[in-house]
Amino acid sequence: MAVILRKDLERGRAAYEQWGQAARHALADGGEAGANGGNGGNGESGASTSVAYRASLDPEVPRSTQAMAVRYSLHLLERKAPGPGVEVRVAPWGAVKILDGPASDPHNLTPPDVIELEPNVWLRLACGITTWSEERQAGHISAVGERDDLSELLPL
Repeated sequence: MAVILRKDLERGRAAYEQWGQAARHALADGGEAGANGGNGGNGESGASTSVAYRASLDPEVPRSTQAMAVRYSLHLLERKAPGPGVEVRVAPWGAVKILDGPASDPHNLTPPDVIELEPNVWLRLACGITTWSEERQAGHISAVGERDDLSELLPL
């Protein structure tokens, strides 16, 4: 089953762009508000681009917007790297199988390589707010298998 319906592609693209714009706006304003360890009002902009700040970024968008943004971005990933070898799960919004490699066996239905991400982590990666290594070092990526690094495919 497709991660997003064909009729929802335009709505998904708009949601993905809206999430990205909200994230970039939050990055620009991050240090001023003192959010996530901000700069304490000293006027320095370093906090807004620190790894810790970017890796905790979760812009306020409606739940339906986040859901459509995740589904659309997973659709983009699936088109960029089709195949049955790695399952990328972004619960509760969707999962896709990508990259060539061994498919799941008929009894298990789970490929040998599985990557699980929270929606905000996935969208930060897909939009280029953070890198795979930054999110991995922050402990935000659960990955099992030999192909547990999607850095070559991101950002979308």
